[in-house]
Amino acid sequence: MSDAGEETDPQSAIDAQGERRREKLDDRIFEHSAGDHQEGIPFVGAGPGDPRLLTVAGKELLEEADLVVHAGSLVNSELLEEYCDHAETVSSIGKDLEELIPLMRDAYNEGQNVVRLHSGDPAIYGAAIEQMDALEHEGVPTHFVPGVTSAFAASATLRTQLTLNEVSNHVAFTRPQGKTLTPEEDHISDFVEMGDVTTCIYLGTHAVADTMDRLLEDGHDEDIPVAVVYHASWPDEDVMVGTIGTIGEILEEAGHRASAMVIIGDAVTGAGYERSFLYDGWANRGGDSDDESDAEADTDTAETTQ
Repeated sequence: MSDAGEETDPQSAIDAQGERRREKLDDRIFEHSAGDHQEGIPFVGAGPGDPRLLTVAGKELLEEADLVVHAGSLVNSELLEEYCDHAETVSSIGKDLEELIPLMRDAYNEGQNVVRLHSGDPAIYGAAIEQMDALEHEGVPTHFVPGVTSAFAASATLRTQLTLNEVSNHVAFTRPQGKTLTPEEDHISDFVEMGDVTTCIYLGTHAVADTMDRLLEDGHDEDIPVAVVYHASWPDEDVMVGTIGTIGEILEEAGHRASAMVIIGDAVTGAGYERSFLYDGWANRGGDSDDESDAEADTDTAETTQ
């Protein structure tokens, strides 16, 4: 553990915390739930953009904060103005861990309320764990405060569900191949091939045309629906709906190169779904066996927790 003010080596801290994770689960997993007040620096999900989609817990933590380290332009400036105008705000854009970790550590050790504000939900492509592990290694406790991810805001804009009975039984959160993902690690085509998967592509606005071309080369139906929702829930939100065969050209005409959620699958339109078991009385019927009762309970739980 380093003393305040000393240079920190985040990679060594990450490696050390990784070893601890292999050896033993954190006791706090069994002591706290996601909504609890906890000691330390919270890693808060800012939500997709609209300040009203920030969680109550996130709002309370921001209102109490002395220092907010945020994700720059990925967080709506209206949210920062509404909830962080009293606090010192620092953008993490352009800063590496060697700068961010001492900044947050020292402020916390000085008694300040520090909030690390990520866009969307920090657990989805947020690179949060490496920051948290580095802080934990320095004796600064951390915890997650979930946020609304852009896929959920996009589905709300599209007035559909990501899962629909007899249309989509699964949801995949993924990203396309590029600088950080090799072609072998790109499974978008595999998800589309499954047929009943709604594929939500993060960090891939710039690569939509290439992604669709690869899907066509792999033999996928060019008429499969695709939606691109730029800045979901922001004031300048832009919605483009097409198909695997057309969305690349539609997006090119719109001119967006970043900050859009791409959704592939029949759930985009919401067409063709079947009535669920929950609301046709099936879940309320008396079963003749324990197996039937268990099946009904499982169905009820699955439907009501979506």
